[in-house]
Amino acid sequence: MKKYINTILQLLFHAKRDEMKKQYNRVLPVNELFTDRWEKAKYLGFGEGTSVYDSCTVFGDVKVGSDTWIGPYTILDGTGGLSIGSNCSISAGVHIYTHNTVKWAISGGKEKYDYSAVVIGDNCFIGPQSMIQNGVTIGKHCVVAANSFVNRDVNDFALVAGNPAKQIGEVMINENGNPELKYY
Repeated sequence: MKKYINTILQLLFHAKRDEMKKQYNRVLPVNELFTDRWEKAKYLGFGEGTSVYDSCTVFGDVKVGSDTWIGPYTILDGTGGLSIGSNCSISAGVHIYTHNTVKWAISGGKEKYDYSAVVIGDNCFIGPQSMIQNGVTIGKHCVVAANSFVNRDVNDFALVAGNPAKQIGEVMINENGNPELKYY
């Protein structure tokens, strides 16, 4: 019986993998072949048209607007409250934390965890492997470059990068409504 079940599962896996490769020219981890990113977003109460990869860990109070893409291997910690706007791209490996345990750990457990909300405005791009610390607000139309550590607020239309992230440019919207990146 076990061999029969394994054979059926392998056939199903190969069929789903082949379908994904043929339709989208991509090969995904097994769990992503059998889940629906839009259904997961709907289940979580996220906005219309938003998708969230199955490998994304979501906990606490997380609100996400419409048409936002949340990539694979991300963490959305809403224990202190997390709000992500519409038309955002949260790239692979991004971690957004609304709590930290630094004081708790270094005090030998005497201090409490720190909780504070994170807010990300509409039309933002958060680059791969970036981390957002608790208590941060990121304005609208912002770009956070890959591998950045954001530990302070980011103004609207800012382009930030680094560890810790600093503003290195700005997002400009031209007369046609198209975005342009201006670096300092």
